[in-house]
Amino acid sequence: MTSDGLRYTVVVPTVLRPSLHVLLRALAETTGPQPSEIIVVVDLPGHFAPPDGLPTSVAGIPVRRLSSGGRGPAAARNRGWSAATEPWVAFLDDDVVVSDDWARRLVEDLTGLGPEAAASYASIEVPTPIGRRPTDDERRTLALQDARWITADAAMRRSALMAVGGFDERFPRAYREDADLALRLTDAGFTLHAGARVTTHPIGRARPFGSVRAQAGNADNALMRRRHGPDWRRTAGEGPGRIGRHAFTTVSAGLTLVAAVSGRRRTVAAAAAAWLASTTWFALARVAPGPRTVREILDMVGTSILVPPAAVLHRIRGEIAVSRSGTSIRSPVLAVLFDRDDTIIHDVPYLSDFRGVDPVPGAEEVLATLRAAGVLVGVVSNQSGVAHGRITATQLREVNDEVERRLGRFDTWQICPHAGGAGCACRKPLPGLIFRAAADLGVPVERCVVIGDTGADVDAARAAGAIGILVPTDRTLRAEVDRARADGSLATDLASAVELAGLGRDRIVDS
Repeated sequence: MTSDGLRYTVVVPTVLRPSLHVLLRALAETTGPQPSEIIVVVDLPGHFAPPDGLPTSVAGIPVRRLSSGGRGPAAARNRGWSAATEPWVAFLDDDVVVSDDWARRLVEDLTGLGPEAAASYASIEVPTPIGRRPTDDERRTLALQDARWITADAAMRRSALMAVGGFDERFPRAYREDADLALRLTDAGFTLHAGARVTTHPIGRARPFGSVRAQAGNADNALMRRRHGPDWRRTAGEGPGRIGRHAFTTVSAGLTLVAAVSGRRRTVAAAAAAWLASTTWFALARVAPGPRTVREILDMVGTSILVPPAAVLHRIRGEIAVSRSGTSIRSPVLAVLFDRDDTIIHDVPYLSDFRGVDPVPGAEEVLATLRAAGVLVGVVSNQSGVAHGRITATQLREVNDEVERRLGRFDTWQICPHAGGAGCACRKPLPGLIFRAAADLGVPVERCVVIGDTGADVDAARAAGAIGILVPTDRTLRAEVDRARADGSLATDLASAVELAGLGRDRIVDS
């Protein structure tokens, strides 16, 4: 906590580049109020356990290590901020270089921002090559200096992230996910601010066919257009884009091939001339600002032939994916709500003696892992025995206290003590308990998962707008199991239910 009460967590998504250790050392040495903790999210496929060599603290600042399973920076940032507990989350890329007084300048940027302020962005500085013009790969990195809303160094209010569902995890690469979030924040009425701090981003390194690989971002542009309308580029402060020109070049090339096969010489000549002119113009436009070495010129000529069809194919792929997924945001689960009897403890009808509490196999491990990952956990349970006089409120409290003693503390308990037919709004399958739990936890109800052993648990979740998952027992009705199997909400045990909710090992394992 800073001297003026401002609290923040640093979140660093990483693919374990060597620069990560440089950043961690810099954060330890920067002057000013330190973060409460640093959360490092390892985003590598199949990476479930914390890697060797990552510290657990730097200069007394705790370092928490999480995994996001290689699903991209949007998912990694969601993983980090949802596990954080402080009001502000400062996102840093694992290859940026922060200034000696970065912490002080960050707090100065955040101090005084009103509740409507969702984010403060640093100015990004990219060192230019010395003694020569930048290459095409380097110019793509240099463009970050003029980009709006870049998350290489962005501090965001956690409540604002929660309000809009965080980053959309359908963006699988470091491209457009930051602009999409910024537009959704402003659409929700939040304000975004440019901070005074300056952070350095290293110049891009040349990769074979790097410009061709970069065309995968056109798939993300399809989602941006569908989400934010055809004028999204202007709203996001982007240029006009080249997809129209790339489409013309690609169609010209395709028409040339088709006409050649069908023997239409005049069409071949016209289409080939259009393709050659368009490709030549594109290559010259890329060669002109560069160092104009032989290697760079050859690379620009070769990739200028490949870029247009690659861009068009990725755009088509993106349009197909968006048409299938719609525009709903894929966001992190923030809370898991459990039914009590026969879900986390074995059912004893009208259990009144706390000594009869017997956790189901695996409950302790699943709950411990969720808590360690920063996922909130709660209990939503019908207990009509109180209304029927079979147990007292005191006995119910003693049993629930024993559940916590055996399984750990729950972030919320929501109990319906009413009898069936009493007309209450809380008895499952009605959604009252789910709404109350979400409100008590301070999370949107659609970011909650409800796990139970009866159809009433699943129905209550769906009525509230949450995700419902059935873990049946021998006493679960066959019709309820069949329905859950048909709609994909059936799990065999608590661990598989958590996997089904999108909180599997790649999402929740940490140190």
